Amino acid sequence: MLKLAQNSTYGFFKMDFIQLPITENLQPKLVGIAVALAVLGITVAYIYFHKKPKVCLDPKNFKEFQLVQRTQLNHNTAKFRFALPTPTSVLGLPVGKHVVCRGRDWFGEEVVRPYTPVTLDSDVGYFELVVKMYPKGRMSHHFREMQEGDYLSVKGPKGRFNYKRGQAREFGMLAGGTGITPMFQLTRGILENPKDKTIIHLIFANVTLQDILLKEELDGFASNFPGRFTVYYVLSQPPAAWNGGVGHISKEMIASHCPAPAPDIQILRCGPPGMNKAMADHLTALGYTSKMQFEF
Repeated sequence: MLKLAQNSTYGFFKMDFIQLPITENLQPKLVGIAVALAVLGITVAYIYFHKKPKVCLDPKNFKEFQLVQRTQLNHNTAKFRFALPTPTSVLGLPVGKHVVCRGRDWFGEEVVRPYTPVTLDSDVGYFELVVKMYPKGRMSHHFREMQEGDYLSVKGPKGRFNYKRGQAREFGMLAGGTGITPMFQLTRGILENPKDKTIIHLIFANVTLQDILLKEELDGFASNFPGRFTVYYVLSQPPAAWNGGVGHISKEMIASHCPAPAPDIQILRCGPPGMNKAMADHLTALGYTSKMQFEF
């Protein structure tokens, strides 16, 4: 058994052993080693269970991440998985934020563009980007040329949207094309948090059925979280048998599939510039104030 006694000269504490039956036949050195090992074990356990994982992102400096898997989703879109430094590393991206990626176009000139990962910090050891590669896109060229084993320069977190649980009773989301990525990230963050009861209504516009990104995952959300998440697809070139919306997102669609204007709701939009402007006009005409709207 240990007893702490204060050294009157230096003000330090020293450890003395009180003789108990269990220690009478043990060498003092062995007992000291056992105590030291016990203290070390407790210290290691405390650090292991209380130390927060070190985040990988730097908001000011670009860091390099290796592409470990590239999965083609359709004719011009792919999912890129990048490894973090260790299998237990986290990216360090709050829900609602995005990163900035740096690459080079076909002339070798530097280009930077924002992208929202579709993964969360609960996905340890890696992060994923879903990227649509446009024929004349400068950053699209960089991603189109990327092969597994290459590195991508990334910094963050960035963005004006600061999500806090309970900031809205319901979200209405208007997305077009790759504008789904911030909506998907936020939806995951809300639905996978058992303490978050926010309700989400998504209207997702695309050209063809094949252009709908992350459709399997979105349909899974609707199936696994009934009453919490709904999705309404809109296609400008729908197939013959189609029961979703046709054309572009209209005021009538928003009124039917999004929560009505109220102080505790918010409508989010993300898509091509023309779509964003049209959605802003629709929302204003329907009575949504500027505080009820946010554009990624």
